[in-house]
Amino acid sequence: MLNQRQPGNLNKAHRTSIYLMAIAALMWSFGGLLIKSVNWNPMAISGARSGIAALVLLIAARRLKFTWSFPQVGGAIAYVGTVSLFVVANKLTTAANSIFLQYTSPIWIALLGTAFLGERATWIDWLTIGAVMAGMALFFADDLTQTGIKGIVIAIISGFSFGCLALFLRKQKCGSPLETVILGNILTALISLPFMFGSSPGFSGGLLLLVAGVLQLGIPYLLYTIAIKHITALDAMLIATIEPILNPVWVLLAIGEHPQPWALVGGLIVILSVTIRGVLVATHKGHVTDEDKIKPVDSLGREDSSL
Repeated sequence: MLNQRQPGNLNKAHRTSIYLMAIAALMWSFGGLLIKSVNWNPMAISGARSGIAALVLLIAARRLKFTWSFPQVGGAIAYVGTVSLFVVANKLTTAANSIFLQYTSPIWIALLGTAFLGERATWIDWLTIGAVMAGMALFFADDLTQTGIKGIVIAIISGFSFGCLALFLRKQKCGSPLETVILGNILTALISLPFMFGSSPGFSGGLLLLVAGVLQLGIPYLLYTIAIKHITALDAMLIATIEPILNPVWVLLAIGEHPQPWALVGGLIVILSVTIRGVLVATHKGHVTDEDKIKPVDSLGREDSSL
């Protein structure tokens, strides 16, 4: 029988996981475009998208184990906040604002990690928090309408929810992120049901929701849960930048929505700060061996033996 832990097999698993992670990030990046292209209530969009994604994951999944533990249920609730508020934010502000501000999630992990996981923030974390906060402040420097301000605030809360999701995933012992994601999608669909009545997305909107549920949410998360077990912190952090970079690009090319000047500067500060932090944290641990490459990481690409 082939030894899965031989160096050659580990290298192959690592390379394959990098490709899967890149494909997942690329698929996620179409979220803003698909959301803005459907003329329907944002909560209804969120529920329909998640309901379809839940079916995709349930069909593809094997040996699911729902423990109904506090971290699993808490993670599912945080997932609901992450995906639902992201959709609402996209309807109220630009796609660039929505994805850039959701990408602030590492600062919430650093701030809450001590109380929740007993993990103390390092000087790198505090520098990143300061830089990200400065970047976030620039989003309010543009000439904003009341709706735009509301969208930015909701996008920030979505980033907070995403950070909480990562913390709950890290809290689970010998668990799998897939059950949390499936449960989160089911909860999102159930909570959004009341918003689906009284209106319709139309035929074209229904097709776009099908694409969003299958190709932008379901399959990417399936690929993600496979790849995350064999990828390093550095790889995951660098690959993750594909989504916030490409998301506003697709919206710009297809719809013509331009990011506002100060928001664009703030978004670049956020992305660079988080990415540099990820690189510093990963490289600070020294040379990455083949054995290190199969250590699981959390949803933000940080190594975590608890997952």
